[in-house]
Amino acid sequence: MKWKRGKGGNRDVVDVRGARGGGGGGFGGGGGLGGGFPIPGGVGRMGGGAGIVVVIVVLLINVLGSSGGGGLEVGNAFGPQATAPGAENPAPIPRSEDPDADLKDFSVYVFEDVQSTWQKTFAAAGRPYDRAKLVLYSGAVSTNGCGSASSAVGPFYCPGDDSVYLDLSFYKEMADQLGASGDFAWAYVIAHEMGHHVQNESGTAAQVAKADQDEQTGADGLSVRTELQADCYAGVWASTVYEEGDLEEGDIKEAFGAARAVGDDRLQKQATGTVQPDTFTHGTSQQRRAWFDRGYRSADPGNCDTFGADDL
Repeated sequence: MKWKRGKGGNRDVVDVRGARGGGGGGFGGGGGLGGGFPIPGGVGRMGGGAGIVVVIVVLLINVLGSSGGGGLEVGNAFGPQATAPGAENPAPIPRSEDPDADLKDFSVYVFEDVQSTWQKTFAAAGRPYDRAKLVLYSGAVSTNGCGSASSAVGPFYCPGDDSVYLDLSFYKEMADQLGASGDFAWAYVIAHEMGHHVQNESGTAAQVAKADQDEQTGADGLSVRTELQADCYAGVWASTVYEEGDLEEGDIKEAFGAARAVGDDRLQKQATGTVQPDTFTHGTSQQRRAWFDRGYRSADPGNCDTFGADDL
């Protein structure tokens, strides 16, 4: 992916990797869109549903925790036992001392580009858009609305403070442990998490939160539909990168690889040797690839209505 290094100083980016102590961070925001917006929010069409997990994660921890086999417990990653640096007094690592300086710059560029895409989309529909924050942390972090988290959960979005949280070490883990390498695989992860921000802004997340808990998990559950929609939104953003002429050979293949790598069926098979569809939370490898591709090919968020789809 072609990209340009920014000048820094973006108020939407908070780097707490060099922080010491502190009581945790918080960044306000939120708000829904209501009707008339070309982003589907048709949760009601399913007739029931589930309470959305407060923090939506893109890594295998959710899958392994729900499948009961191997891996880390989500409960060990979120909660008071996760000692976290504070974001109220962020202390970025000086660039000359930062081993991940280039990855940070690329991550910030992707985040800003995705944010710009959705801000324009909302504006074109005449709807307000509350900007998301990007929080870069190392090891553990405190959120304002989702508790504390360790890096074991991977990248995640917290609807309580409208923030995407990234531990840059996950970039290497994607390649080494999940077999998903490349800059656009990483870009897919960021765009997926921003897809959850779009759901928060559009009111979809609020609709899911009102649904019944017993409808959340499972191959056709609301959790899977939520995650697949975020994959589709990531594909919509990728289409804008193509339109700008910034996609490079192999980029979409890298995104496909990342989407397949975090499929419930693949992760469960690797962890336990079995696949349990009734515990799915994110969708299969094929589904995740297909919905990303759907967004990419259509370039239309209106085609990302996973909640109204009979066949995922």
